[in-house]
Amino acid sequence: MTVSRTASMRTASMRTGGTRIQHQQQRLGDQCRSRTGGVRTPQASSPRFGSSKRGNMVSCGAAKVAVLGAAGGIGQPLSMLVKMLPSVTELSLYDIQGTPGVAADLSHCNTACKVKGYVGDEELAACLEGCDLVIIPAGVPRKPGMTRDDLFNINAGIVKGLAEKCAEICPNAILNIISNPVNSTVPICNEVYKAAGVTGASRRILGVTTLDIVRSNTFLAEECGVDVDEVDVPVIGGHAGITILPLLSQMRPKVSLDPNRIEELTVRIQNAGTEVVEAKAGAGSATLSMAYAAARFAESCLRGLQGDKVYECAYLESNLVDGVGYFASKVQLGPNGCEEIFEVGEVTEFEQAGIDALVPELQKSIAKGEEFAKK
Repeated sequence: MTVSRTASMRTASMRTGGTRIQHQQQRLGDQCRSRTGGVRTPQASSPRFGSSKRGNMVSCGAAKVAVLGAAGGIGQPLSMLVKMLPSVTELSLYDIQGTPGVAADLSHCNTACKVKGYVGDEELAACLEGCDLVIIPAGVPRKPGMTRDDLFNINAGIVKGLAEKCAEICPNAILNIISNPVNSTVPICNEVYKAAGVTGASRRILGVTTLDIVRSNTFLAEECGVDVDEVDVPVIGGHAGITILPLLSQMRPKVSLDPNRIEELTVRIQNAGTEVVEAKAGAGSATLSMAYAAARFAESCLRGLQGDKVYECAYLESNLVDGVGYFASKVQLGPNGCEEIFEVGEVTEFEQAGIDALVPELQKSIAKGEEFAKK
């Protein structure tokens, strides 16, 4: 499979995280070959959560955010980070149990955001009423020996039920899908919205792959001995195993890495979730880093809603790559969710082989999600 040329591109300078980033066409050298007409994606994602380079987010209007699965390992730290965002004035926490306690705890933090907990199916509608952004980390976590696909039979049903209620109560809200397997749960949500007759939802249903970018930036900063705030590695494909493909050839700042080291770093990024699961020895998964990454993406979505042009990577319905209807790539966020999808750009032989390998895996995951949603 090769990358198609259907997504729109820009070559103008772009505002990212409060800085001006000049988008330039560059050649990768003799090891690279063009697959998309020689034009790259924007080379700077939104800086890290809490970085001064993100600029000051001015509270605009009254943004209401809901976290579904707020009492879980990801949901609790994520809820705390979201409460710290100045644009959020109302935070609704939902889970099958425990959310009143989480809400009470967070309500003691001295930020302007008001917090309320909701429990059970009968309170879900009230939780979602008037939401601008809904974040869904609900579901069971990974345990040693489990893959994201092992989570499907449990988490797919949870996500489907939540998506049905979102489509009914807050169909115009942006959805941030964290529940794994994201490669399947995003298609589930899209099919639910289509069945409910909600139009234009595919650009508002966004799979959160930000942790892959956060990890890539961290690992490459350590590898190259540079400030992590200066590093930006686009990650494309999906959000599981070999579908996670960091484009190290497009890393900023430009560095020269040995081909063997590129392969080793790619494998580490792809298996980073398993690295954490094994290190915790059955006591949990990557809850803290996922909460951090999800908060960064949520902040970017809220800035987009306020009219800023923000650039992140996300997994969503896309015709960017032949043979798959969903793909993670760099996007521009705005008032309507995803405003623009950017092409992959020039890739190396190694990266093109990675694209070819991930397509069949994505196809299976997408089909599995779509079939489940239609049952």
